[in-house]
Amino acid sequence: MTSVLERAPAAHVEALPPGPPRRSVAARIVGRLAGPAVRIALVLIAIFWLVPVVGLLAASLRPESRNTGSAWWSVFTAPTELTLANYAELLADSTVLRSFGNTVLIAVPSTVLVVVIGSLAAYALAWIEFPGRDWVMIGVVALLVVPIQVALIPVAGIFGATGLYGSIAGVVLFHVAFGLPFAVFLLRNFFVGIPRDLLEAARMDGGRELMIFWRLVLPIALPAIASLAIFQFLWVWNDLLVALVFADQSSAPITVALRSQLRQFGSNVDLLASGAFLSMIVPLVVFFAFQRYFVQGVLAGSTK
Repeated sequence: MTSVLERAPAAHVEALPPGPPRRSVAARIVGRLAGPAVRIALVLIAIFWLVPVVGLLAASLRPESRNTGSAWWSVFTAPTELTLANYAELLADSTVLRSFGNTVLIAVPSTVLVVVIGSLAAYALAWIEFPGRDWVMIGVVALLVVPIQVALIPVAGIFGATGLYGSIAGVVLFHVAFGLPFAVFLLRNFFVGIPRDLLEAARMDGGRELMIFWRLVLPIALPAIASLAIFQFLWVWNDLLVALVFADQSSAPITVALRSQLRQFGSNVDLLASGAFLSMIVPLVVFFAFQRYFVQGVLAGSTK
């Protein structure tokens, strides 16, 4: 009995091109992007991107007379002019110290509340059946496209009527409200990738939903939760618009404090640079501390 290949015409066999199949144009472009030339270009771009950071650090370590008299790169020819007096003067200012404390009081609760509430809501939308679940998810997706500027005036009116306007609690609530849609959307998409059999086995063993969420889902979703926490913390820590609208002088974070310094003393580049660099250190420490989980969260779901 002859096989299909034996009965196939010889012309069809000869028409097949020898060797491996031809790669598409897109595949060839992707292959070239992994070459050494592209890596060198990326390193040069990264170095160029860090130039403003180096200039900020240099300006923060130079006296005011040197900052106004010469460019920051002159420190390479006169390193003896570097001093920590700017940081000492900045940390001696009670307004700046209070603004740093306010920033911590705003960023930490905003991040913790978004992670806790968002993870619980995402688990419910992913694995708990209840009426209207799909409509709730549609509402969450719709809230992702609502800009912050649209809600500033209505929320300001609500905060004014409830006594929250100008307080740290009001700023925290605003950040939590606008951080939850993204948190729920991100974590829900991660939770649905958990095998259903794993959760069903836990339920058959007598596990309740809260215990399953705490002991099973959270350890698996730790990279995604860490990524969400980093995004939320960086957004709140570097925020200026929300704090400028809803915080008063006693509850203003470091971004508002630096802006007020720029408005009042436009020539004190040394103090502004040192304050900006100090405000940048904390997000960098948080990012590098959770970098391993951040990379795992970004790559989660890319491979099966």
